[in-house]
Amino acid sequence: MRLRTALTAAVTAAAAAALSAPPVWATTAPPAAQARATAPCQEKNLRISAGPGGRQNTARISVVNEGGRACAVDRVPTVTFRGLDGSAQPVPPATSGPYVLSPGERGYAAVRTAAPGTTEGHVVRSLSVAADPAHYGVTFGAPAVGMADGIRVWEPVTTLWHTSPGAAARALAAGTR
Repeated sequence: MRLRTALTAAVTAAAAAALSAPPVWATTAPPAAQARATAPCQEKNLRISAGPGGRQNTARISVVNEGGRACAVDRVPTVTFRGLDGSAQPVPPATSGPYVLSPGERGYAAVRTAAPGTTEGHVVRSLSVAADPAHYGVTFGAPAVGMADGIRVWEPVTTLWHTSPGAAARALAAGTR
């Protein structure tokens, strides 16, 4: 009986200490809370680039925060195609959410406009990329993304933003198997 009383007292004391201690994240907000608290990036502070993706019907895109403070873009880049409705769908499937960029930091994504070898779909002359759906974005002609004969579009997909071009390429490969 004495052991049970001592054990109960120890557990009660430990629980009281845990409840009265500040949470581990009290001094720094958890990453999700930091992202929610970060202001959206102004379009004028972003530089968006696009180029060949190294494989048929793929392009690499990037965004750089050229502003003086951290800001958030949408974690899913908005990629649209001239004359077509809709945008590239994210792989893996995802919803909107913040992706925080520190000053000078770059995010990378990869876009597949059509499966290699496909003959279905439409051929367009340009694609547009926006880091946030509320932005106008930047338009790139087919030659700029390595598709001189036009951009074949059939079930286009894009990755989320990543910290490196390699991570974006791996995400695209994994998402389009």
